Amino acid sequence: MTDIPLFDGATLTGWHAVPRTTAPRWPTEPLPPKDARIAAHTGRWTIEDGAICGRQDPPGSGLGAYLVSDATYGDFELSFEARPDWPADTGIMLRATGIGSQGYQVLLDHRKSGNIGGFYGNGIGRFHAINFALDRDADDLRLEDPATTIEPITDAKRSLLTRAASGEQFLKVWKWDDWNSFRIRVQGDLPVITTWINGLLVAEIDCARLPSDAFDPAATLALLGTRGHIAFEVHDNDPGMGDDRWGPQSACRWRNIRLREL
Repeated sequence: MTDIPLFDGATLTGWHAVPRTTAPRWPTEPLPPKDARIAAHTGRWTIEDGAICGRQDPPGSGLGAYLVSDATYGDFELSFEARPDWPADTGIMLRATGIGSQGYQVLLDHRKSGNIGGFYGNGIGRFHAINFALDRDADDLRLEDPATTIEPITDAKRSLLTRAASGEQFLKVWKWDDWNSFRIRVQGDLPVITTWINGLLVAEIDCARLPSDAFDPAATLALLGTRGHIAFEVHDNDPGMGDDRWGPQSACRWRNIRLREL
């Protein structure tokens, strides 16, 4: 099958914005009561130089949002280019529910202690499958000093990955303040998800093999099914990280968004 464009380069046709509702940890737990303040904020999504740009709205409000695909998808390969500011804690939601915050997330945490290319289980166990953490020098990324981390790397996090590049390999391909190419494959009812960045296989997870203390397969299938939305994230600012999670003027940009169903 051929790739289909999910973004026409000029409008947000095929997408809609929703507030960043915080999902509970487990798929069997109810959503929190509606928060009027959160519900009033759906981010600032603009088209600039042929790219979707996502920001908090108003800037510095500390409240995030999702840009959600109107359509749903099952097994697919998704490709796009991304260019995040620092700090910008974003991600790509896969097989998400309509609220955006329940589903499989590929991380694009372009901030201290962040990871790019690994995985997080939004509302489906909150598993954190990563192999390295990042920090910043003046004009480039570097691997984080474990002594200064706010989110430690653990063997348990590493063990959730079936394949992974090292942090050193990732840094060799990542381009600071430039466009970076992503390819994400999602395949299977309890999917195997693989991420490539600038041609490098960065991480892979087999959700059918996740331990029960991190993932409930039956409940996740009941919640998500085998198809769901794709969503891009603008994170909110929690008390622990504040502006170090999403800067007051930060944005992330996405372009050349294409999908091939498998």
